[in-house]
Amino acid sequence: MRLSTKGRYAVMAMADLARHGRSESGEGRAVSLAEIATRQEISLSYLEQLFARLRKSGLVRSVRGPGGGYRLAKTAGEIVVSEIVLAVDEPIRATRCAAHGTPRGCMLKGERCITHDLWEDLGEEIHRYLASVSLEDVIAKRTARPASSEVGVAA
Repeated sequence: MRLSTKGRYAVMAMADLARHGRSESGEGRAVSLAEIATRQEISLSYLEQLFARLRKSGLVRSVRGPGGGYRLAKTAGEIVVSEIVLAVDEPIRATRCAAHGTPRGCMLKGERCITHDLWEDLGEEIHRYLASVSLEDVIAKRTARPASSEVGVAA
């Protein structure tokens, strides 16, 4: 499964907003999309499209006037990565069925392929992980999960 540019860029931009949307005194400040575009090397027009969706989903607020831009609508600790990805219409799926336009299955006769459940479970695990990571975790670099001692151990 590969997350598209839309989802990755939305998360990058929101992490930038979370990091730079705080003044020296700790108060929130509006950040312009032009600032984010420059720092993250993302097209300004693309960011405008993404932020329209993020605003509609209630994740950011726009601030008009001099010094205007965007602010997080909630704290960075309250916003999870899965919300951001879903806000920009990016489904978190690893099956190919959705790409073929049928919820039934990806095979010619509409059946599910033999590995469908595997990929569906993987998509759900990815969603659970992204739902467990907040923007605060991302900017504080706390996204690593502890390694399981059971995974990858040979007998």
